[in-house]
Amino acid sequence: MDNFLAATMKAAGLALVICLVMGPVVIPFLARLKARQSIREDGPRRHLAKAGTPTMGGIMIITAILFSSLLVAGDSLEVVACVLVTVAFGAVGFWDDYIKVVLKRSLGLRAREKLGLQLIIGLVFGLILVLMLGRGSEIVVPFTGWVLDSGPFYIIFLILVLVATTNAVNLTDGLDGLASGATLFVALGFVVICTMTSHFRLAVFAGAVAGACLGFLVFNRYPARVFMGDTGSMALGGAIASMAAVTKSEMALLVLGGLYVIETLSVIIQVVSYQLTGRRVFLMSPLHHHFELKGWTEIKVVMVFWLASLLFVVVGLLGYRNLG
Repeated sequence: MDNFLAATMKAAGLALVICLVMGPVVIPFLARLKARQSIREDGPRRHLAKAGTPTMGGIMIITAILFSSLLVAGDSLEVVACVLVTVAFGAVGFWDDYIKVVLKRSLGLRAREKLGLQLIIGLVFGLILVLMLGRGSEIVVPFTGWVLDSGPFYIIFLILVLVATTNAVNLTDGLDGLASGATLFVALGFVVICTMTSHFRLAVFAGAVAGACLGFLVFNRYPARVFMGDTGSMALGGAIASMAAVTKSEMALLVLGGLYVIETLSVIIQVVSYQLTGRRVFLMSPLHHHFELKGWTEIKVVMVFWLASLLFVVVGLLGYRNLG
C-alpha cells in the first residue's frame, strides 16, 4: 500500500508541475486566440472587470490529469476508463467554449446536442464498467449500510450521475478559484475512498485530479488570470463522477460534493419559484452570486464555500466509513 501512496503523491506532484509549466504558455496563447470570458450584464457589477480574462484554461487541467495518471498508473484499466471519461467530457466543454468565445456564437452547443453527447459518454462508460471492469449493479447508501442492486437500471442511474455531476460542477464554476478549490477537496476525499475500497490505482488518478486543481488554482485564484471554462468544469465533473462509479460511492457523492448539490438546488429553486410565483428566492443564482449581491466580497464567498466543501467531504467520508 505504501507504494500506491507514493505513486499517488507522485501523480499529484506531476499534475501540479504540468499545470505550473503550462500556465505561462497557455494563458498568453488563449489571449492571442481571443478566447476571452464574457460577463453576464445582470450579475454583480464588479464582475465586469473580469471581461476579457482568458478562458478555456481547462485544457491545462485535462493535460495534467491525462499525462500524470497514464504515466504513473496507465496499466490500470479503471484508470484509463476514468481518464477517457474526463477527456471526453472535457472535449464536449471545449467544443462548447470554442463556439462561444472563439467563433463568437453566444449560445454555444445547443442543449440537446450537449445532452446527447453526455448521454453517449455515460452509456459507453457504463458498458465498460459492467462488461469489462465487472463493477456490478450495486448502489451503496451511505450512513445506512444498505446495498441496493439496481440490476439493468444501473447504467441509467450512472448516466444520471455523470450528467448531473458535470453540470453541477459547471454551475459551481462562477467565482475565481471556487470550483478548482472545492474540487481539490473532493478529489482528496476520493483518494481516501479509493484507498478504503482497495482501488489503489484509482487513488493515483484521484491524486492527479487534486494536483491539477491545485496547480490550476495558482492561476485561477483571485484575481484570476485564467478561467477553466466549460472545458475544465465538465472534465472535472466527469472525473469525480467516474471515480464515484468505480468505487460504488455514487450516493456518497451527494454528500462529498454537497457544495455542488447546493449550488444546483439554488438554480432549480430559483427557476421553479419564478415560473410558479413570478418571485425569486435568491437575489441571483447560483447561490454564490446571491451572497455577492448581499455585500460579501468575492474572496469571502470563496473562502466560506471552500470551508463548506471541506466539511461536506469530511462528513461524506464519515458516512462512507460507517458502511464498513
